[in-house]
Amino acid sequence: LTNHRNTTLLSAQEIAGYIAPKDTLKGRIIMVTGAGSGIGKSAAIAYAAAGATIILAGRTVDKLEAVYDQIIQSGGEEPLIYPVDFEGATEDDFNELANQIDQQFGRLDGLLLNAGILGQRTPISKYRQDVWDKVLKVNVSSQHLLTKALMPILEAAENASVIFTTSGVGRVGRAFWGAYAASKFAVEGLVQVWAAENEGLNSVRMNCINPGATSTQMRATAFPAENPESIASPEDIMPAYLYLMGSESSDVNGQSIDAQIK
Repeated sequence: LTNHRNTTLLSAQEIAGYIAPKDTLKGRIIMVTGAGSGIGKSAAIAYAAAGATIILAGRTVDKLEAVYDQIIQSGGEEPLIYPVDFEGATEDDFNELANQIDQQFGRLDGLLLNAGILGQRTPISKYRQDVWDKVLKVNVSSQHLLTKALMPILEAAENASVIFTTSGVGRVGRAFWGAYAASKFAVEGLVQVWAAENEGLNSVRMNCINPGATSTQMRATAFPAENPESIASPEDIMPAYLYLMGSESSDVNGQSIDAQIK
C-alpha cells in the first residue's frame, strides 16, 4: 500500500522478529474482536501481557470468559467482556458499544479487527447469495460500522492504532475463495481510503495485517488435510501485532504487512 506518512516501517524480517519493549502498551485501552479463540485470543493475551487493558469482543461469552480468566491469572489488568454478533449487530448496536467505552474510559487507544468468517469454498457461479451477503457483512460492513462508531473515542487518544485483518487472497485472487477473497480485497481498499482521509487530520492510523498460514479453526476448515503443526501458531505471529499496536510504529499508516516472512 501507499505510505501516507513519512514512515519508519520495519522490514518483513524485522517485523517477524520484533520484540516489544516491556510494558509497551501500559495504560492503553485496546479492543480485540474475535477475542475468544485463535489469533484474537492470542493478541488479547499478548496485549494484556504488554500492559494494556483489553476489551474482549466476540460472539461466544464462554470463550471470552476463558480468555478473561487467563489474563487475570497471568497478572494482567482486568479485561472487559463485550458480547457482539457481527452478523446481527446494527449501527445502533455499535454506537451503543462506543458510548459505553466512552463513558468508562473516555478514549480508545487501539482496535484489532480480527473477527471474520470463511464462507463457502466453491466456484463463484455456484455461490449461495445468503452466504455471500453474510460474509460481506461480517468481514466488511460490520468492521466499517464498528470502526466508524469508535472513531470519536479513537481520535480522543494519542496516536490510536486500528488494525484490520487481510489475507493473501485479498491481494491476488484465487479460485474458489469467493466472498472471503472479495471481502479481503474490500478491506485492503477500505484501509487505503481511510488512511488517506485521516492523514493530517487526526491521530488515528489504519493498517492491515496478513496473518499468513496460521493454525486456527478457520484455517482447518479451509485446509482440512493440512497438519496444523506444520504451520505457525497464533502465538508465533504476535510480533507483528505488537509492533503495529505499539508506539514504535506511530508513523506507520496505510500499510498492509505480513506477519510471517514469505
